[in-house]
Amino acid sequence: MSKKRYIVFTLQMVSAAVLVLVDQWIKKLAVDNLMGKEDVILLKDFLALSYAENTGAAFSAFSDSTTVLSVVTLLLLLGGVVFLLLGKVQGKLMNICAVLILAGGAGNLIDRFAQGYVVDYIKTLFIDFPVFNFADILVVVGCFTLMGYLIYDIIREEKQKKKEKADGNS
Repeated sequence: MSKKRYIVFTLQMVSAAVLVLVDQWIKKLAVDNLMGKEDVILLKDFLALSYAENTGAAFSAFSDSTTVLSVVTLLLLLGGVVFLLLGKVQGKLMNICAVLILAGGAGNLIDRFAQGYVVDYIKTLFIDFPVFNFADILVVVGCFTLMGYLIYDIIREEKQKKKEKADGNS
């Protein structure tokens, strides 16, 4: 591994670790301050803090499948780390997305291994939506940013091909 690749990989792992620590700290605060208590309204009719235990995946999908989700998540995380280690993720934005997704997945995986469920605490009041957490936000922001970038890249490549074809016909 080159020195540059080592430095980049180290920064990726440190960044992911910091995000996981923030996630775990917020979840600890949620357990200490929200469990067994009334919802805390942050913005009337918009957002509240509400303690919930999620045995499923993001936004309560696949509830009561903790073991399967844990194994799948662990395998995906290991695969992601290997891709980062080998430098297979190209570009700053793609690397940031990968770190966000890995950190979010790891944060929720820690909960599943430690207690058999994920602690959720962010509740939307303007729409009927499952309670979620910071780790879920990391995964969703990472995935949607990645998808947006990939769509942009595909469109850009298609435009470039059309331009090259038009230039070739001139």
